[in-house]
Amino acid sequence: MGFDTCSTAGEVAKYRIKLSFEVDGTVERHDIIGAIFGQSEGLFGPELDLSELVKTGKVGRIDVILKHAKGKTVGTIIIPSALDRASTAIIAATVEAVDRVGPYPARMKLEEIVDVREERRRWIINRAKEILREWTLTKMPSVPEVIREVSEVLVPAKVVKYGPEGLPAGPDVDKMKEIIIVEGRADVINLLKCGITNVIAMEGLKVPETIIRLCEEKGATAFLDGDHMGDVLLKELLSVAKIKYVARAPRGREVEELTPREILEALANRVPAEEIRKELFGPEITPETIADLAKELEGTFEAVLLDENLNQVARVPVQELFDKLNELDGVYAVVFDGIITQRVLDMAKKRGIRYVVGERMAGGVKVPKGIKVMLLPEVRKASGAEGSAEEGH
Repeated sequence: MGFDTCSTAGEVAKYRIKLSFEVDGTVERHDIIGAIFGQSEGLFGPELDLSELVKTGKVGRIDVILKHAKGKTVGTIIIPSALDRASTAIIAATVEAVDRVGPYPARMKLEEIVDVREERRRWIINRAKEILREWTLTKMPSVPEVIREVSEVLVPAKVVKYGPEGLPAGPDVDKMKEIIIVEGRADVINLLKCGITNVIAMEGLKVPETIIRLCEEKGATAFLDGDHMGDVLLKELLSVAKIKYVARAPRGREVEELTPREILEALANRVPAEEIRKELFGPEITPETIADLAKELEGTFEAVLLDENLNQVARVPVQELFDKLNELDGVYAVVFDGIITQRVLDMAKKRGIRYVVGERMAGGVKVPKGIKVMLLPEVRKASGAEGSAEEGH
């Protein structure tokens, strides 16, 4: 085979003890072996008696390589061992303690204890590489990239940091014409295991500017968890980024826990983002659609919350608006006889609300992306004409 298994009489050796020696006289191999057996006899009982261990195959044939020079004998002793690590170490120390061979002083020194199994593993790996190389060259000469392609499948690509935000991503985001947007790093890792390398994560509720830019340059698929947070993130993405397709994990499941087959099925079943956009965002609100409500609320200091079909879901005093928004799901628009503050807009952003219509805006307010703001006086004044103060879209 080309590899020495160091077989003992009864078992395959796990370790190989190597010692060097020097004897102050001329001796032969049998003298050295006799000294080893003689000086180790009875030290630790029958369990670690070298003679018994050789008979039972726990210790293999002791090999001595020697030469004579200037009246001395020097060389190497090799002892195969099928014992455990502790027992092998004791045998090595026992032999190292031999201090005479025949009438001559001697010095034994442990050089190394080799794990034969590790050597065997290295030999097998190196031989496998040779076999694969020969096989590829002789059987598939017209496909020189086979080995590289197989290696890439076996070793998943590593997560890289992309853009100024350092977003977790696959290595091929720049190379591909399409990208897949997921929620977090764990999702990226799971897609990389499937060989999908054009993936990038949002890492938060706010859509990073890098992803918004990529969606302008490439065809983007949003691949999100099948839970409420996935719904929230999808609304956020569709409101600020140019998404082409939408794929979802099965309801109640997360992308990071899907099997490769489930991932490929979900991506194969992706749908155009425009279909989802219509379902999520409902009708566009214009002065005409809320003209009657604008007149009705004038001077009432009340707020009306509408769903995506513009049906009223709640009506509360303005001072209770913030708390109501915080507890109520499914609100599409807020129309109220009060001042539009930053606090109200931030809550609307958090709850996925698309329209905020109020009497006037507080100074210094910054409208979050994805929210349209309208003012009630302009709605009333329009009397059916466009009169919105649209921002953030």
